[in-house]
Amino acid sequence: MSYFERLGPTSFRATEHVGGAWNEAEQHIAPALGLIAHVVECDRDARRDDDLAIGRLSYDILGTVPVGPVVTTVEVLRPGRTIELVEATLAYDGRAIVRARAWLMQTRPTAEIAGTTLQPIPSPEDCEPWDPTTLWPGGFIDSVEVRRVSTAPGRASFWVRTDLPLVEAEKVSDLAATAGLFDIANGMAVRADPRTVAFPNLDLTVHLFAEPRGEWVGFDTSVSFGADGIGLTSTVLHDATGPIGTMSQILTVRPI
Repeated sequence: MSYFERLGPTSFRATEHVGGAWNEAEQHIAPALGLIAHVVECDRDARRDDDLAIGRLSYDILGTVPVGPVVTTVEVLRPGRTIELVEATLAYDGRAIVRARAWLMQTRPTAEIAGTTLQPIPSPEDCEPWDPTTLWPGGFIDSVEVRRVSTAPGRASFWVRTDLPLVEAEKVSDLAATAGLFDIANGMAVRADPRTVAFPNLDLTVHLFAEPRGEWVGFDTSVSFGADGIGLTSTVLHDATGPIGTMSQILTVRPI
């Protein structure tokens, strides 16, 4: 069991475990975002041997996608010895569904000056188990384990992990596996009941100052709705060592 099965060099089949929360016949976009990170890293490793790190992932979600086969492409927009900008596309039946840009950056030792003022969140052991299927349907939501502390509507700290591989029988980095969980943030700190208000995100942008490690990814998330149908989900990302980056998602807020 996995989220995707490889069909060819650039093609993959989504399994039932990517079923969406807004529509179970459509893919929850979270695993697809992890797949894109994976193909970016595969393309990098096929072209060079210096293991540039991904410092930013910026995804534009152009539409919904059925649970089925997808095709990926990667293009280098700005080649460089120490920094590269690449663009990746995920398409279904010839139609682009997600376009992503990633900055790849050379790493160097800076441990002596490392630090952040971003605050840690309670560990997974200090958060209560929460069953997200009580609020959301779909194969993807059913596939994850969540530990959560919810303090107010639109405000929560939580940890997420899954025992399903991103791609069947294929080695995937911790970053790509973690990227396959990023898009869950919008549904774990809900400001309004999704049965009365729809609030899907149109994009997702992650900035990382450390690569995620381990099976748990932590989220310190705030959801804001404006007065004119636009919202924002803002998150500080964590792994077991503490904060590792930030993430934002713009929302279209639509009372049902």
